[in-house]
Amino acid sequence: MELFSSSRTQDGRTSNEDAYLVGRGSMPYAALCDGSGNAGQIAKRALKILEGLLAQASIEEIELFPTWVNWTRLMDSALLGGPQSTFVAVAAIKDRAVGVCVGDSRLYHLPFGGEIQILTEEASKFRLGSGEVVPFPIHQRINRGDILLLMSDGAWTPLNLPKLRNLWSKSLSLHFSEFPAMILDEAGRSGRADDMTVVALKV
Repeated sequence: MELFSSSRTQDGRTSNEDAYLVGRGSMPYAALCDGSGNAGQIAKRALKILEGLLAQASIEEIELFPTWVNWTRLMDSALLGGPQSTFVAVAAIKDRAVGVCVGDSRLYHLPFGGEIQILTEEASKFRLGSGEVVPFPIHQRINRGDILLLMSDGAWTPLNLPKLRNLWSKSLSLHFSEFPAMILDEAGRSGRADDMTVVALKV
């Protein structure tokens, strides 16, 4: 699996409130957090917790949704009372993508030869640190040539599905590593009103 990312700060700011985590080993994974308040540190703290949990878990545990539910609630409790953060994470195991989402960061599925799907559109808007997270399940069959996109709201809000589909078509003539930056170029064409991040995985 190929895995590339790109992140840019909001216009006029130097600190980025988005943070992401990727793993390129035998079980590729990616996670994205978009914080608020002391956001950059909160997002990084959440991902540090996840990194430790993933390191201790077996593949058999990771492929079960209850594992992700427990992890999400643990992260929610760890951040309780302070700034909050969205959270979307996915791991590629065999022919499936499994994970979880809370908040308005999104996961898109771009199936080879098919139509783009928003896998997390119905996720609860409660964020990590609210004490009220409702983990939304991610369980998607993936095939050779499929793409998964993790996007913070700063990246996906300016882009409707036809725009994203057009970018996807244009990217086919380029190296896959250029796709995340291409998305952010288009999303920020009229200015960056928020931090924006894209993590892209290709089977």
